[in-house]
Amino acid sequence: MSYAFSTGRELIALCEKENLTIAEVMIRREAETSEKTRDELVNEMFENLLTMQKSIRFGLEENQQTVTGLAGGNAEKLMAYAEKANMGRDMAQICAAALAVAEVNASMGRIVAAPTAGASAVLVMCSEKHGFTDRDLVNGLFTAGAVGVIIARNASISGAEGGCQAEIGSASAMAAAALAELCGASPAASLSAAAMAVKNILGLVCDPVAGLVECPCIKRNAMGAANAVLAADMALAGISSIIPFDEVVGAMRSVGRLMNVDLRETARGGLAATATALEITKNISMENED
Repeated sequence: MSYAFSTGRELIALCEKENLTIAEVMIRREAETSEKTRDELVNEMFENLLTMQKSIRFGLEENQQTVTGLAGGNAEKLMAYAEKANMGRDMAQICAAALAVAEVNASMGRIVAAPTAGASAVLVMCSEKHGFTDRDLVNGLFTAGAVGVIIARNASISGAEGGCQAEIGSASAMAAAALAELCGASPAASLSAAAMAVKNILGLVCDPVAGLVECPCIKRNAMGAANAVLAADMALAGISSIIPFDEVVGAMRSVGRLMNVDLRETARGGLAATATALEITKNISMENED
């Protein structure tokens, strides 16, 4: 039997026919397409998980400062404030971890982008509360990968092609589906979580100040992580997306194509075109010339 799929509908059909999780279907698909053994695939994903865990820990324990000074130290600040946070400690810590990984990335540290740095924070930071083992988290990453494959095939995970909705939106959807499935959601409910995550960020532009993946990118990672948790919780509560996942992905593609090129990672529109951003760009250019 083939485990190939290119849409959410095909993925759910495979899961229901074989009574499998999304993670298991994805593992079998990868085994078919990569010619790697199951153990090899799982071990590779364990390595990815280890890198994710290290980048979160490093970002929270070490004050990250980029060369430009546009980012750094905010992860530690939010983590220290977590007990007082209006959003609640758990959510604040998840968002702090998302900031941490993104700050490590901007400081030229080693991360795993999925497709953005902050996506990894959701599963890792939820593991203690839910008692997820590392093997559980690996399965979650395979679930996330399945969602990413569908979005990449039918829309985009690139800010340059589809705006920040394509990057943060995809990452949010991947994390939402993975968290939902690890918490016991059915494949259909997990994809509903992914759909709601994308819907919440539909139309988000990509406007990096000075063309650097720092401002507003890092803080958007934190927002995306919070969005993923919200979407997963809604799905787990029995709330479903009125618009099916595949149609949401199609809408993302359409919105991305309609989006002006100045709003797709060119640093010519949005926040990148504000007076402050232009002054920052000018100063960075002068420093590089020196």
